[in-house]
Amino acid sequence: MFSSISGCEFSDMWAMLLMPLFAAALSAFFLRKSKWGAAVVSVLSATFALVLAMGLLLGESGEASSKSVEIFRLGNFSINFGFLFDEISKNMVFVVCFVGWLIHIFSVGYMDKDDAKGRFFGGLSFFMFSITGIMLADNLFMMFIFWEFVGFSSYMLIAHYADTEYSKMASKKAFIANRVGDFGFLIGIIWCYHVFGTTEFGAIASALKANPSLALTPMALLLICGFLGKSAQFPLQVWLTDAMAGPTPVSALIHAATMVAAGVFMTVRLGVVGLLTPAASAFMVFICSLMAMCAGFWALGQRDIKKTLAYSTLAHLGLMGVAVGLGAYGIAMMHLTMHAFFKAALFLVAGSVIYACHHEQDMFKMGGLAKKMPLTTIAAFLATCSIISVPFFAGYYSKEMILNISLLSLVNEYVNASVSDISGLCRLGASGVFKIATFAFVLIAALLTPLYMARLFFAVFLGKPLSEKASNARENSLFMTLPLVVLGVFSLAGAWGAVLGNLKWLGGKMSALMPSSSQSFMSGSFGWEHFHGMIEGDVLFTWAGTIILVCTVLLILIAYFLYGRGKDKIESDHPIMYHVLEKHGWFDDVYNYYVLKVQQRFAILVNALDLILIQGFAVKGLALISCLFGLVFKSWHVKWVSSYVVWMVLGLLAAFIILAV
Repeated sequence: MFSSISGCEFSDMWAMLLMPLFAAALSAFFLRKSKWGAAVVSVLSATFALVLAMGLLLGESGEASSKSVEIFRLGNFSINFGFLFDEISKNMVFVVCFVGWLIHIFSVGYMDKDDAKGRFFGGLSFFMFSITGIMLADNLFMMFIFWEFVGFSSYMLIAHYADTEYSKMASKKAFIANRVGDFGFLIGIIWCYHVFGTTEFGAIASALKANPSLALTPMALLLICGFLGKSAQFPLQVWLTDAMAGPTPVSALIHAATMVAAGVFMTVRLGVVGLLTPAASAFMVFICSLMAMCAGFWALGQRDIKKTLAYSTLAHLGLMGVAVGLGAYGIAMMHLTMHAFFKAALFLVAGSVIYACHHEQDMFKMGGLAKKMPLTTIAAFLATCSIISVPFFAGYYSKEMILNISLLSLVNEYVNASVSDISGLCRLGASGVFKIATFAFVLIAALLTPLYMARLFFAVFLGKPLSEKASNARENSLFMTLPLVVLGVFSLAGAWGAVLGNLKWLGGKMSALMPSSSQSFMSGSFGWEHFHGMIEGDVLFTWAGTIILVCTVLLILIAYFLYGRGKDKIESDHPIMYHVLEKHGWFDDVYNYYVLKVQQRFAILVNALDLILIQGFAVKGLALISCLFGLVFKSWHVKWVSSYVVWMVLGLLAAFIILAV
């Protein structure tokens, strides 16, 4: 199914994987107190990984390739360590290495005055090692190992400011929530091995091609649990906004561009292999569309600039999940890629303004920064246009296509049910109602994006400075502004190569701003070319796009009316409504009640049973009984020969009676 990776490519992949690990070890053991050493080593490792990645992506071979070695065997069970370098991997390699490299450079400026920068850059390099392992893994067991490394990296980097209680609790929350999802993921992997006798993606794809019935819905749902945890979807979404307690570059790299997107990458991999059944895909569509809508509303209840962007991330991860559930795997990866560009830009913009405003994170204590930070403002404007789907910007193509695919699914349901008018809606049945609901969720999520993003842009960059910190803000160093400019450009033109197709250069190896090989999956049979061909020229989709564009303009105007004067009118005029948005569904309250009132009391009961039954009776009790018997038997040994003779006679008599009977 796959060609073999050449020796040179195999060596490059090993180097790309291990170089960040080497940098992390060097930083952790020798450079923790160094002023610049850890930063230099970490940036150099990221640069080296990007150079190797570009060499692989610009190579001659366009075929999918695979190579693995056995690292563990127990009887018939074995675990292989191998690399799979196909269209999906190539897409992720460029995203992770390129965006990660830019964020490393930004971090040099952002963490300049941090005394623990050595530990930070060590954690950043270890994360790059972990996420590289996920995107190159050729089997589920290997993916799971690096999946857990990524979870540990996230925990470590969120807890960077461990001297604050909030940061400590946020890191624990992220770790525990991900362990819940990962437990289901691990059970699904074991089940998968039981069914197929392997977890290698190529072997599973071949088995399912021969016998599609081997794909089981319960197994697929368990595997999806990993996605629910890592990509923070219902009901495990509670950790992502608290993860903003970590340094802003961490938020940009891990919780916007790469780690949370790893869940989407994993489900795309499962979908292409054939493990996602129709029922499991429908579950993803519902959960993710609901998450996308709810997160859009909750973003309107946040004053913290990073938390607003975190809820935006939840919403767009939901849209990617919808694309996966609808079988548009290439579009899901396309939105993952464009989201990495514009959301990384937005988070780094947030970091830039937070740094300039002396670590103020309340948007409504900023204002007027457009005049003081022009380069940051331009980058923010480009990324905001991209996320709200302004035509010709990168986010427009992928986000609008997800809307179109959702609408197409609903239209096909109408056609299949022979619905010709509104009165025929009753003939749609449960499937039709489900598709109406999910399309409504996706549409509302899309329309909420310009509202909360315009709210953020107006509050931060327009008007007058709303605090002394904002009044004294100024543009940051080139370490922080250059990555913003580059990501701003990619927020504008990142999708042009995949969509337009006629912007090739370097002998066709580059298309617009990205290597052609990294865009082939986004534009191929699962991506833009396929789905755009299905709706091209259709009047319904043309009108739908026009209506959404008009609604976007109107919502921006509404946002200016509500938030354009340096305050939140919803918060001041409708405090109850704002409180509902701010509480984000009371999930934290429900989980806190469960932990304190149910789980903790159950733990106390189990601990009491352990003390009484296990430690008390089974361990100490039996030991005490044995001790008492020992004392009794000891008392019989009185050292008198006559006593021993009596006991011997009694023993012989007892034996005789037993034998006689």
